[in-house]
Amino acid sequence: MSLREYRQKRRFNVSPEPKGKEQTTQRTKGKLAFVVQKHRATAVHYDLRLEWRRVMLSWAMPKGPSYDASIKRLAVQVEDHPIEYNKFEGIIPAGEYGGGTVMIWDRGTWTPETPDVDALLKRGELKFSLEGQKLRGSWVLVRTRGRPGDAKPVWLMIKHRDQWVSTQDITELAPRSVVTNRLLVEIARDEGGDMRKAADGDPPSELKKILEDPKLLTPARRGRAKAVWHSKRPVH
Repeated sequence: MSLREYRQKRRFNVSPEPKGKEQTTQRTKGKLAFVVQKHRATAVHYDLRLEWRRVMLSWAMPKGPSYDASIKRLAVQVEDHPIEYNKFEGIIPAGEYGGGTVMIWDRGTWTPETPDVDALLKRGELKFSLEGQKLRGSWVLVRTRGRPGDAKPVWLMIKHRDQWVSTQDITELAPRSVVTNRLLVEIARDEGGDMRKAADGDPPSELKKILEDPKLLTPARRGRAKAVWHSKRPVH
């Protein structure tokens, strides 16, 4: 597994995203990390990342995970990311690959149903459990045939029927960062991003609450770049 594609798509002298360190050995002890990042780029989506062989296997999910076992959520496999990306919450500059606001929506550890993850990935059926702050219990990623012209492998993420199954929408119920308790619009405000664009990725119900009671806003962080409410920077 390599970070070559990840690095080719980014200019690290412009974007604050981590370049990542080259790992020469596979970790053999300790639990495997997972993170879900909510990302308001061209459109809002969720990035599921599972640690394996010293990188983060990554899937982009337009609607995010669901606790409803009857719902199959699209998950498009994308390039591996460095483990250091697990700590990234902030702004990717406009005009850069993935430009927009990134939130650490959930994080924790994951356990594959069987230890041979490479075989499960090759077979196209990865069963695993999550121990996160928002996501818990047993899940499965199933690769599909996709559609003609799909550039990336297409998977479906499905919740197994266990004690955690629910029809409540966890993305609406728990929309804030597990690290800073911020909404996307608050991250953009603090980190110098486009607040209007970021706010499009937050649940309207949360924004309405803030409008009705501004005290619900997290305190602004000092010493950060000035936020942009309406960006005039070119978008490529």
